[in-house]
Amino acid sequence: QLHLVESGGGLVQAGGSLRLSCAVSGRTFGSYAMGWFRQAPRKEREFVATISGHGDNTAYADSVKGRFTISRNNAENTVYLQMNSLKPEDTAVYFCAADAKPVWAISTRDFNYDYWGQGTQVTVSS
Repeated sequence: QLHLVESGGGLVQAGGSLRLSCAVSGRTFGSYAMGWFRQAPRKEREFVATISGHGDNTAYADSVKGRFTISRNNAENTVYLQMNSLKPEDTAVYFCAADAKPVWAISTRDFNYDYWGQGTQVTVSS
């Protein structure tokens, strides 16, 4: 059983940066692919980024590629999402999630993920 807690959200102007963190409880953190998803008002939840258990493989949604970077620190059971050049359309609640997978695997589909955090609000003003 894992428990995920996101932090780092807030209000930022367009062009600014934020770094989201997701602290994960559990001794087998490195056995989970981690993902970030987001949900804007009146929209479906969408994939943002994923990273494999060992951290060697990553994938990004086209809308954030080149602006966002996902990383993880397995010694500290934490996954990060560095968000640069933020746009108003990035405004959403951001969720981290964990998916038990081989350490090299990644996952872009939300239905694969077993554990979810409560979310953190990111608001980008124009």
